[in-house]
Amino acid sequence: MKSKKRIVLAYSGGLDTSIILKWLQVNYNAEVICYTADIGQQINRKKIISNAKKFGVKKIIIKDLKNTFIKDYVFPMIRGHAMYEGIYLLGTSIARPLIAKDQIRIAKKFRAYAVSHGATGKGNDQVRFELGYHFFGPKIKIIAPWRLWKLKSRTDLINYAKKNGISIPKDKKGAPPFSIDDNLFHTSTEGKILENPKNSAPEFIFQRTTSPEKAPNKPTFVTINFKNGDPVGINGKKISPEKILSKLNLLAGKNGIGRVDLVENRFLGIKSRGVYETPGGTLLIHAHRAIESVTLDKETMHKKDQVMSRYAQLIYNGYWYSKERFKLQKIVDLKRNKINGSVKLKLYKGNITIQSRITKSTAYSIKKVSFEENKSFNKSNVERFINFHKKKLRN
Repeated sequence: MKSKKRIVLAYSGGLDTSIILKWLQVNYNAEVICYTADIGQQINRKKIISNAKKFGVKKIIIKDLKNTFIKDYVFPMIRGHAMYEGIYLLGTSIARPLIAKDQIRIAKKFRAYAVSHGATGKGNDQVRFELGYHFFGPKIKIIAPWRLWKLKSRTDLINYAKKNGISIPKDKKGAPPFSIDDNLFHTSTEGKILENPKNSAPEFIFQRTTSPEKAPNKPTFVTINFKNGDPVGINGKKISPEKILSKLNLLAGKNGIGRVDLVENRFLGIKSRGVYETPGGTLLIHAHRAIESVTLDKETMHKKDQVMSRYAQLIYNGYWYSKERFKLQKIVDLKRNKINGSVKLKLYKGNITIQSRITKSTAYSIKKVSFEENKSFNKSNVERFINFHKKKLRN
């Protein structure tokens, strides 16, 4: 007997992907393989497995990618100081390329002819997923239900779920829920009251940060240790990338650090309002800039700043695997072997203060910068320097 064709579905076990699972089974004569990438989101393995088994799914794959996610995706992005539109630390954007890559790996392993995702037709994620699919599996078919099916609203989804015996969480009855994405690096919240920019974000939506007003009245101190441009430990103790970010998330979160409320320009041209929490990542980007300030030369630092906006835009738009991003990464990582040392931070009620920068690098010279008289800096050259540059004012 000839075996069925296979589809690999990016599956969370929630309402939307459960509906997609059933829809794929009804509309395609294929076996659906459920794939979940564990990148540090709130995950209930038992629920994922039990929900998939209800639909007769035989292959349910949950892959732990937390260390890979932080080491090979988040850390390179931190080295680039990537902030989309000057404020967003790209927590959702940076996760999709990894999920797409591993989903294609699973598809090839089980000889699936297609992959499917649950990204909506108005969002950025469909682009990010599918550019990753095209890069690693150009011959594998892509099934995007939100662009294909006749379900047009949340009410349609609820009715479809009821008709097919799919359990509906209480908060998903009636009004649409908040749209939430989370991983080890961040949590994003969109929809409902947040869709109107005039409304303040209610405190109850924040999941991993305490409000600055309720944060401890005493500061917290933490030292982040760097080697070759990446964090390698906390307070002098070497730990894994996953544990570094987990620990920093807790420290920053309890001190009210890492909240961002912004209206962003989506790749597809729609403006959207989102609330993001990136506690540990906010500490990392502050500390990284601080350690670079005492280890890198001016030209290298400024060159990185010049490409940062474009670099961040490429990640946001789903171009992580593009030639242009690879090229910019080389600029970002120029002289990263010189970025070694530690940075001590003070965390207090939503604020980060640099306490100290310690390095063996000689890029920063106390002798040259000292206000005390010394022979290491020739001040007589300054007048010639100014005369040279004043001629450029009228060029």
